[in-house]
Parts: sequence; structure tokens; C-alpha cells
Amino acid sequence: MPRRSRLLPTSTSKNPVAVAITGPIGAGKSAALAAFARHGAATISSDETVHRLLRTDPDVRRELVERFGPEVIGRDGADRAKLAEIVFNDSDQLRWLEELLHPLVVRDNLAWRSEQESRADPPRLTVTEVPLLYETGAERRFDVVVVVTAPDALRRERRPLADDREQRLLPEEEKVALADYAYLNDGTLDDLDEFVAGVVAKLAP
Repeated sequence: MPRRSRLLPTSTSKNPVAVAITGPIGAGKSAALAAFARHGAATISSDETVHRLLRTDPDVRRELVERFGPEVIGRDGADRAKLAEIVFNDSDQLRWLEELLHPLVVRDNLAWRSEQESRADPPRLTVTEVPLLYETGAERRFDVVVVVTAPDALRRERRPLADDREQRLLPEEEKVALADYAYLNDGTLDDLDEFVAGVVAKLAP
């Protein structure tokens, strides 16, 4: 059920509801995004946008070479494994990389949403997976926020961590308190799909 006591938007023929999915690492955000797609939403992943920028954007490549040297560039663009070695346990380097990529991800997401809205038959919902939603203030760009959580042991089983990224995230309970919808993803994919179907039914009746 909605977590905040405010009137949530519903879709119209001209303006899809802009939904963000966020939550801790390993909670199942990508699975939730896929469920929204199955229920007719237009979907996009911020992580996939980052991967595309690292592969193909010449300005990003130039900045990376100037910062880290040519060894971080491989045959298919930036070498994500080498970048991870550099930045994930160095907060200053990670902050620099995020400041480089974040505005570009925002730009691309807003352009994608504009494209969806301008379609002859626009989707009822546009749904974006945003791992660092509240941490970057990105929630202001969305109509509705869905937080997906899971018990710590289950999350670490799904996505073992070898760095300190979790320490930089807003605590899970704060995200849940801020969200419009929250889901504890400790069941089956069918359970998750049922939750998403309920959200879609409320936002796009």
C-alpha cells in the first residue's frame, strides 16, 4: 500500500505516470522492473544507461583517460572491471565518476521519457530503475517511488559484495518511509509479480 499520505497520480492519454524503482543491492530491483514491463509499462534501467555511456560515449571515454589513463579503455569502451577496482574502495574516485555520469544519465532518462510521452499511443507508465534515487535527490523527477527491499542474508546471497557501496546508501528503513509503495521481496517471482500488478492497477486503472 502507499507509504505517504498524498494523492498519487494516475495515467492519462497524454502523460504517463513516471515511476522510479529503488532499493538496496540484491533486493530485486531488476526483477521488479521486468515485472512492470510484463504489465505493459515502458521500462529503462539507469545501470544499463551507465553501461552504454561507458561503452559508447566519446566524451566519457576522454574524461576517463584523462583521469585514470588509457588502460581503463578496452576494445568495447571503458573496462568496467578495471574501473571497479579503482573506484569502489576509493570514495573520492567514486564520487568523481558519479559526478561525471549522473548528469548524463539524467539527460538520457528525461529524453527517453519525453520520447515515450510523444508516442501516438504512449504507455500508461514509464518505470526507471534508479539505485541511487534518494542519495542523489532524483526522486523529485518522478511521480511515484517504489522501494524493493529484502532481508540482508537473502540480498547477500543474491549479490555478494566485495566493497563498501552499501555504507554509502540511505538506510533501508528511511527509503521505505519515503516511498509511495514498498515491497519486501522475500518470496517468489510470482509474489513480486502480484505486487507489481497491484501497483499498476492503482496507477493505470
